[in-house]
Amino acid sequence: MSSELNVPMGSPAPGVSERAPDSGGMDYRDWVRRSYLELVSSNHHSVQALSWRKLYLSRAKLKASSRTSALLSGFAMVAMVEVQLEMQYSYPRVLLIAFSVCTTVLVAVHLFALLISTCILPNVEAVSNIHNLNSVSESPHERMHHYIELAWGFSTALGILLFLAEVVLLCWIKFLPVDAGGAKKATTCIPPTATTVTKTTAASPQNSGWQAALASTIIMVPVGVIFVVFTIHFYRSLVRHKTERHHQEIEELHKIKVQLDGHERGLQTV
Repeated sequence: MSSELNVPMGSPAPGVSERAPDSGGMDYRDWVRRSYLELVSSNHHSVQALSWRKLYLSRAKLKASSRTSALLSGFAMVAMVEVQLEMQYSYPRVLLIAFSVCTTVLVAVHLFALLISTCILPNVEAVSNIHNLNSVSESPHERMHHYIELAWGFSTALGILLFLAEVVLLCWIKFLPVDAGGAKKATTCIPPTATTVTKTTAASPQNSGWQAALASTIIMVPVGVIFVVFTIHFYRSLVRHKTERHHQEIEELHKIKVQLDGHERGLQTV
């Protein structure tokens, strides 16, 4: 069978003219050989197309994770630098620790995804710009598939969830001392008894700053739940789509195997 594959597509067997089998001028063995070579060639191109589709998908994921990570990590750094803490207000220790930890983890996750994208993307881009079907094997996207998926997950799922938590914590730090600081400044010339009552009112969770922070939290919690549900639904839909595609490819390969077995039997009988 290996000697059959070395025959060029356009060269018929010696002494045989290039006419259709219906005309009676082409040998049956030559016609079966050409059909077999065309089938193998089409199957080879379908495998190449699948490999190139995986290459382009990996490149798109790396580009998207790179842009998203750079954008969100930059926003997180700007938010941490530009936030102005009220020195006269006593922030809850848990709030400050949660804000610093969330900001650090957010920046670290996005920078790790950015590092993976920056290291792998140039190699994928170099292969994708070569107009040669056989050059897809030179790309490292198959071997580093797990790293690409890790960067994609860190940049989209985990990174965006941490960014939502960052927005909530930033709202608490920004709005919590609004009325409390004003109340303390306004009670400098008031008698001691009135001052005590006013400070108690400012510390109570009934001022507008506390209500604004609570409103942002109430809005962001359903958004986070919807985001998690959408992520799970999207992942399941994607896995279902890949499973259906694999079943279709297996059926196509089974049909090709049946056709090849028929051609082999025809070659053996001839």
